[in-house]
Amino acid sequence: MEEETLLKVEDYIDGKLEIPVAGREDIGRTVDYVAGRNRYIGYLISMSKYSFKNKRVGLDVANGAAWQIAKGVFDALGAKTFVMNDDPNGYNINTDCGSTHIEHLQKFVVEKGLDVGFAYDGDADRCLAVDEKGNVVTGDHILYMYGLYMKERGKLLNNKIVATIMSNFGLFKALDKAGIGYDKVNVGDKYVYENMVNTGNRIGGEESGHIIFLKYATTGDGILTSLKLMEVMLAKEKPMSELAAPMVMYPQVLKNVRVKSKPEARNDPDVQKEVEAVTEALGSNGRILVRESGTEPVIRVMVEAGSNEECEKYVDQVIDVIRAKGHIIG
Repeated sequence: MEEETLLKVEDYIDGKLEIPVAGREDIGRTVDYVAGRNRYIGYLISMSKYSFKNKRVGLDVANGAAWQIAKGVFDALGAKTFVMNDDPNGYNINTDCGSTHIEHLQKFVVEKGLDVGFAYDGDADRCLAVDEKGNVVTGDHILYMYGLYMKERGKLLNNKIVATIMSNFGLFKALDKAGIGYDKVNVGDKYVYENMVNTGNRIGGEESGHIIFLKYATTGDGILTSLKLMEVMLAKEKPMSELAAPMVMYPQVLKNVRVKSKPEARNDPDVQKEVEAVTEALGSNGRILVRESGTEPVIRVMVEAGSNEECEKYVDQVIDVIRAKGHIIG
């Protein structure tokens, strides 16, 4: 979607733009396109190189788009499948379920002794995983695991993955150790896709679990992502916990401050000087990121470091300078 259109949608949501409400005769109707769904299921099944026999898999389909598809795919591939939140009523999509409330799947996997669990969001373009011990496997873990798997097979073109500026510092450290390069783009899957098209990079995504496997799809596909993770587990004959272990998540603190002018606050020489001082203090053991919100009068200050205390200290140091220079509202 073009940026201009996105801004108009935001204006509509904020009440700045009025759009006539469509009458009944102009409103579409949903149709269960069974043939299309079956073709899609067949395509997903064809993506797997392995049988899932004897694998116990949990699926949280978020009362959303995956509810009629995911279980059928995993069942067809031989998995013993356990499903939760597969009773949509038109109102409960994403409600206390799915990848945005993954704590329920964590409990589900441990209680039932499953090998792995996958949680999708409502429209099923995202996927997060839970390992056999109940630990969350983020989108950054997925980028690391599958990027390494591609590299080992000579499939990682350009020897790069595409991440965003908000990907965890631990991802970049793990990629450095594995000898894998990366491009950092702005937050948003459209920026990830744009980079991939322009560079030929084959895998990219966000910590939220929106992963693009460009050889197979031009957008994120949560079910496809879960199948690709199963492929890594089966190919390497290792549990998910062991595959994810080399990527250690760094503690992160993010604080938002409302400012009079985002450019003036961010480009203030004293603020920049403080950011540089924090960068130097962190060295190779962390990072600081100061960026403007795209939709609010807000500056976001984020630090990743070895401990939460360290993160808090450095975030507050920068915010104190922003406040002292009179940029903060109120």
